Amino acid sequence: MAGRRVNVAMVLLIALHGLLPSSTNAALQDGFYSTSTNCTVDVEAVVRGVVEQHVSRSGDGGSGAGLIRLHFHDCFVKGCDGSVLIDPSPVNPDPEKASPANGGLRGIDVVEEAKRQLEATCPGTVSCADILAFAARDAAYVLSSGAISYDVPSGRRDGLTSDASDASQSLPPPFAQLDDLVRAFASKGFGIDELVALSGAHSIGRAHCSSSRDRIHPAVHETMDPSYGADMRSRCPEDAGAEERVEQDQATSGDLDGRYFENVLAGRVPFNSDRALIDDGETRRMVEENAGDQVEWAAKFAAAMRKMSELTGTAEGEIREFCHVTNRG
Repeated sequence: MAGRRVNVAMVLLIALHGLLPSSTNAALQDGFYSTSTNCTVDVEAVVRGVVEQHVSRSGDGGSGAGLIRLHFHDCFVKGCDGSVLIDPSPVNPDPEKASPANGGLRGIDVVEEAKRQLEATCPGTVSCADILAFAARDAAYVLSSGAISYDVPSGRRDGLTSDASDASQSLPPPFAQLDDLVRAFASKGFGIDELVALSGAHSIGRAHCSSSRDRIHPAVHETMDPSYGADMRSRCPEDAGAEERVEQDQATSGDLDGRYFENVLAGRVPFNSDRALIDDGETRRMVEENAGDQVEWAAKFAAAMRKMSELTGTAEGEIREFCHVTNRG
């Protein structure tokens, strides 16, 4: 175990070596739309209203969970530039959406609805990237019953390009080992504690059965709780289709809470990347701390989400008229 701790620390140092200082956008500012534009509506309130409507309508928190995941999958590729929202077109023939890493994205309809409302009252002003960042923040607030709250700086531009290969290279897969996760997060300027805190997002939403097939077929993996594994096998049979899903937290699937960390310790999580958090003494200690103090975890999660929202997007982008396509088509 001690050797493993040294290994993880070395991976973090190697990944951080030569990394530019925190890749955040200094031009972003809190309350950007109330101080720097002529928009006559409260932009953040409009987005919040749309998010609340969709999350309550979904019942199981699926839309909210999708928004948080969507935001992560946007920001961890080329910064928060809304490139994950782009559909195939002559300009972007193989966009990030087409990457296997982006299978089953949800929440795009929420962003598009908020965009339609804002274009009607404040045309050409609010970027899709900002709407997505606001929506993820609001989803976290609603799903945590107000425990997770943070301000989102804004003023982003929408990206002009989107490439599936960028997503495949940047986003850690569900079967990733701890070293892979540490390296991926460190490349974006995140420490191990932030990696562990953000993993708590897996307390909500559903996962594709295919992502955990190797942990339950042909037999339940030894690191998985036997009763949980048996239940997973019944919900995700070996011939489960590509679209079949299972709740990531079967006890409180609609709540963004610290229950996830209890599940990790108990072997009641679907992904190898979840289980990997206790393969090392240092990250196991962090999991235990988050499981024991949910207020502190919520504060860490909020801080890490704000930091993620500050990852640099493009400085030479645009304000898209429609989120699914650039203004060039």
